[in-house]
Amino acid sequence: MQTEARARVVVEGGGGRGGQRVMNTGHGAVVVDGGASGAAHKLMEQHKERAFHHNHQSHIGTVSQLLAGGIAGAVGKTCTAPLARLTILFQLQGMHYDAASLKKASIWHEARRIMREEGFRAFWKGNLVTIAHRLPYSSVSFYTFERYKNLLQLIWGVESPGENVRKDLCIRLIAGGLAGITAASVTYPLDLVRTRLAAQTNVAYYRGIWHALCTISREEGAFGLYKGLGATLLGVGPNLAISFSVYDTARTLWHFHRPDDSTVLVSLSCGSLSGIASSTATFPLDLVRRRMQLEGVGGRARVYKTGLFGTFRHIFRTEGFRGLYRGILPEYYKVVPSVSIVFMTYEKLKQVLSNIPGS
Repeated sequence: MQTEARARVVVEGGGGRGGQRVMNTGHGAVVVDGGASGAAHKLMEQHKERAFHHNHQSHIGTVSQLLAGGIAGAVGKTCTAPLARLTILFQLQGMHYDAASLKKASIWHEARRIMREEGFRAFWKGNLVTIAHRLPYSSVSFYTFERYKNLLQLIWGVESPGENVRKDLCIRLIAGGLAGITAASVTYPLDLVRTRLAAQTNVAYYRGIWHALCTISREEGAFGLYKGLGATLLGVGPNLAISFSVYDTARTLWHFHRPDDSTVLVSLSCGSLSGIASSTATFPLDLVRRRMQLEGVGGRARVYKTGLFGTFRHIFRTEGFRGLYRGILPEYYKVVPSVSIVFMTYEKLKQVLSNIPGS
């Protein structure tokens, strides 16, 4: 994905012009004199070295790639778990509360309530199942993104990144979307359990991951573990498509203009940008997914009975347009460090694993 070396030096034969050299920069041939040839050779070697290191890191083994993706996702989720729980609680508020109570809600008020009523550890409620979900989810999404991207490049005849900007962007969008759908489908029951555990406040209906899985299966049937899957697949495809394509494109442009900048700085900056873009575009679908996941929990009456689009209409009619973005502020606070940490950890782990023989 990183821009490949563009400088090549061709030494002309004896018929050349007084020891002059022709340097092909990728934008046209430039003639330099013999005294500058040393600098040109040095530039070429630097480009070759950067391209080699990038290609070496990008083609680590399957197990290493899965490991890097899984650990990156788990680290990012654990670091931002308190904000993630606040986001979920805000998203669910419109289900069983009246408009007057919703107007009084604020991030700091809710955070103080959790501290006062549930204790400091409650900010990480559901984090164990989050990690259990995020490890396979991130592993599958990162791994399949690379595989889908390579397959699409092969199908469309793209030999190296940067040849065709439109094709590159299209490939990243499609690969990201397919990776998200694949990962979400495989790990969805854990995502549902995570939402239900995080939504518990004073009364604990589920005692843990296994108890939640068994209880949901017994009371709601096997399909109960897949409530809200439609909204998830509609949202996760565009979410990862936007996230991966924005990150990949921003990083490629950054490396093209500033190739010597730190990997950590590039990953943090590009990851933040991709996180904000993807969250803003797909937040309403995420909110609908969370509410559908909570339908009928603990024997409560169902609120939304008309499917995905009926749920959208119900929220819009009863809470207005702002209701579809309830909880977006803690989501922004969460997504910038979370996505940045995920991409930064993934890139650093790829660097480390690429230096291990046999990886």
